[in-house]
Amino acid sequence: MNIQVLPEHKLSSVAPLKQCNVEKKEVELILVKDQNGVQYTSSSIIPTPGHHAGPPGSEDERETWGKKIDFLLSVIGFAVDLANVWRFPYLCYKNGGGAFLIPYILFLVIAGMPLFYMELALGQYNREGAATVWKICPVFKGVGYTVILIALYVGFYYNVIIAWSLHYLFSSMTNELPWLKCGNSWNSQNCTDPKAINGSILGNGTSYAKYKITPAAEYYERGVLHLHESQGIQDLGLPRWELTLCLVVVVFILYFSLWKGVKSSGKVVYITATMPYVVLFVLLIRGITLPGSMDGIRAYLHIDFKRLNNLEVWIDAATQIFYSLGAGFGVLIAFASYNKFDNNCYRDALLTSTVNCITSFFSGFAIFSVLGYMAYKHGVRIEDVATEGAGLVFIIYPEAISTLPGSTFWAIVFFIMLLTLGIDSSMGGMEAVITGLTDDFKILKRNRKLFTFATAFGTFLVALFCITNGGIYVLTLLDKYAAGTSILFGVLVEAIGVSWFYGVDRFSEDIERMMGFKPGLYWRLCWKFVSPAFLLFVVIASTVTSSGLKYDEYTFPNWSNVVGWGVAMSSMLFVPFYAIYKFLSVPGTFKERIAYCITPEHEHHLVAEGNVRQFKLSHWLAI
Repeated sequence: MNIQVLPEHKLSSVAPLKQCNVEKKEVELILVKDQNGVQYTSSSIIPTPGHHAGPPGSEDERETWGKKIDFLLSVIGFAVDLANVWRFPYLCYKNGGGAFLIPYILFLVIAGMPLFYMELALGQYNREGAATVWKICPVFKGVGYTVILIALYVGFYYNVIIAWSLHYLFSSMTNELPWLKCGNSWNSQNCTDPKAINGSILGNGTSYAKYKITPAAEYYERGVLHLHESQGIQDLGLPRWELTLCLVVVVFILYFSLWKGVKSSGKVVYITATMPYVVLFVLLIRGITLPGSMDGIRAYLHIDFKRLNNLEVWIDAATQIFYSLGAGFGVLIAFASYNKFDNNCYRDALLTSTVNCITSFFSGFAIFSVLGYMAYKHGVRIEDVATEGAGLVFIIYPEAISTLPGSTFWAIVFFIMLLTLGIDSSMGGMEAVITGLTDDFKILKRNRKLFTFATAFGTFLVALFCITNGGIYVLTLLDKYAAGTSILFGVLVEAIGVSWFYGVDRFSEDIERMMGFKPGLYWRLCWKFVSPAFLLFVVIASTVTSSGLKYDEYTFPNWSNVVGWGVAMSSMLFVPFYAIYKFLSVPGTFKERIAYCITPEHEHHLVAEGNVRQFKLSHWLAI
């Protein structure tokens, strides 16, 4: 490395640092680094003790978390969501029990953690949201808009699931739970008392979980969703007023949690991120005291290594670890951007991703102890009651709770858990949208509270389609297409942009500048080769195994799949469209335009000098 004094005209092209924060004894140095045969400059401050310089162009006045624990709980609260409870335990049971942990942990170590670490470091170093963080490689800014739009799409329907939980919570505040017996206004003539349903009645391989005429099943589909009043996605009807009120409450909770930024949201997670652990522990203690619970837990933990020969098991493990950690939604970047510059995000990444996965595994004990009880009570096999998704948390589990002494109490604590699991995950998604766009558009930053309200209100308006009689069909469509292939594509492009175009070696130097140590070879190899390969595998696997939309026995019309792909493409197209826009908007020859597009903004002055790092083979080979 050569330290040179640059001519005055070159000094003006280096990203300035805030002069108001530079004390008299501090010295600004212009470093000319010779790396991989290419010279590039960076501006830095030799600080007085206690001062930590940020990256070129960073704003020292950016808001930071009140306490480190605020950040950790926010990340954990976002990552630990409903899928940890309603999806992982079932996948583990279905795919060989304990054997499923082998591909799950493997993908966690070689791909999940590296991607998690990458996003935290990217946001913390650049102190920007998901869009403006791409000042490191401007041509990729479109992927920032992609993940922001996906986070917004998810908010459209995820808030509805939270509203369902709130509706169930309010409905639980009675002496007798409304889904305990038949004879209510919403029940059909075919409604059957669960006590009369046993293995001999089911017969013919019919799963109890698919038995749709129990009081609990009818309460969910007829009493809450009013699905029987819709003929399909083409017949939505009007929003249900009860769910509309619940949705209003959810949106207000989100708004007042976020309106003051991380200073307010960082306090809300003290409740929303910790409450699920308390409830899970209480439910587990109650669950293991029930008859048949040990059979359920044994079924959950049974080990069948032969299942590992099935490609579907590996695909399930890969997709679960990806969606569970929450990389790619812009949330981790947004949260980390409010950290102090020298925060140890490496330790944070290891801690929070590990906590998330342990939570998934732990929740399986609370779930399967109760499923074992259900199987015992009805004289059926575990596989007849085991299910995933909304059917587990809104039908099977509530039915089991309704048979316990003190059922009202158990129902209330269970739905409080679902409510808190959903709230902080939804807060994370909205924060990604708000931070990403306010960092990009200063007018929004000056009016953050108003923009936060507009975002919350916008999600409310679109969510109204999901709480109509046929709203579950809209929700199913959005769930499959809004954050399916599109989010996988977005993270794949993000990983390529950071690891290949910006450069793993330069990214590692950024981390060293923050924390004082450089990531080891393992992390650099994962970022450059393993993680992109993993994401490519998941993209291909999810595309190949994709099938037409279905909800239970209802098959969606072909046009709804076209609409779904339109939703998916609406976010993915930001990547090529913005790249074209950026190429056409910068000056110079064809080669210079390419150079401006792939060179960090604070190094654009080097393009005119021909010192373009990415035009050298050594850049692409560096690790």
